[in-house]
Amino acid sequence: MRALLLVLDSVGCGHAPDAAAYGDEGADTLGHMYATLPEWRLPTLETLGLNQILGRASADAPRASWGRMRERSAGKDTTTGHWEIAGVVLEEPFATFTQFPPKLLSDIERDAGVTFIGNYPQSGTTILAELGEEHVRTGCPIVYTSADSVLQIAAHEEVIPRSKLYEICEISRRHCDSFRIGRVIARPFTGRAGNFTRTSGRHDYSMLPPRTVLNALEEAGVRVHGVGKIRDIFAGSGVTHSKSTASNAEGMQVIEELWSATDHGLVFANLVDFDMLFGHRRDVAGYAHALLEFDAWLSGFREQIRGDDLLIITADHGNDPTWRGTDHTREEVPLLMCGGGPARPLGVRDSFADVAATVAEFFGVDFSVSNTRSFLHSAPADSLRS
Repeated sequence: MRALLLVLDSVGCGHAPDAAAYGDEGADTLGHMYATLPEWRLPTLETLGLNQILGRASADAPRASWGRMRERSAGKDTTTGHWEIAGVVLEEPFATFTQFPPKLLSDIERDAGVTFIGNYPQSGTTILAELGEEHVRTGCPIVYTSADSVLQIAAHEEVIPRSKLYEICEISRRHCDSFRIGRVIARPFTGRAGNFTRTSGRHDYSMLPPRTVLNALEEAGVRVHGVGKIRDIFAGSGVTHSKSTASNAEGMQVIEELWSATDHGLVFANLVDFDMLFGHRRDVAGYAHALLEFDAWLSGFREQIRGDDLLIITADHGNDPTWRGTDHTREEVPLLMCGGGPARPLGVRDSFADVAATVAEFFGVDFSVSNTRSFLHSAPADSLRS
């Protein structure tokens, strides 16, 4: 038994009912790209059921089961979305800051033997332009944040080696737990003033999640292969094997390699370029091109899906590249499933955790979350309700 759970990071499909509370009413990552780029198409995803998910006209019946999902947890960040997909619904959101409390930073500085500069919200590329030279001159690591629950630490690899940066982040993670900060992220960079460039050495340090379906699978002897930043998001909990990747292209290559080598297990993959490279930078053309590349890859990969396999494609939140600001957007996410019988509408799911229930049923493991429903063998839903 093989299953692939594939998260297209930030590929939302329309604002959630509570989006106004997040300032995101009207956001629609996929819908606005279709509207902005009239000739743009995703033929493989559309064949599977994307047109039906988006309410677009289609002459052909979908080849996959299709629906949408709404996040029940408070928040719109990567960790919250992935944790709920794996069966953890957060009643209290992770904490966000425009400036980190002095005590938090002073405690980290004391234990790590450093002095920070920065401590304000900024994009990862802009912060290097603003503080990169000062960092190189002083040797002080840069600390910054965003609208997400993240404490990010940037350092030039010739000033602070990666091993030392990772050590600083590990110390930071211990102190951030009591402040409910979802992730600490190491952001190494290289280059010279005016041309600083982030490297592939990014490393995320997440809070340890409560028990997820990944733990249930591991306990039952089912291998869980994490691809991309999955291991980081779950702090390694329930992930038996892991392969980090530097790009969508590498992620898709690793998925193929693992899939061909797996007879029994879950491949849980995150493709991050949509969000990291294009959503936050509000790059509509780049986002659209990345989705085209994925769609072309999926066309060939589908041939490797057997009748008894399970493929679930979804997302963790939105990041509408046509939207104001540079933050994630509170959106519903698409849901496509190959497996579990004939193609059928799955309706609008009330929680991302329905995915966890479905994976648990597929592998026959004991895992449940209140008010969730597996869609593995569910009866067809009438339609996608508003």
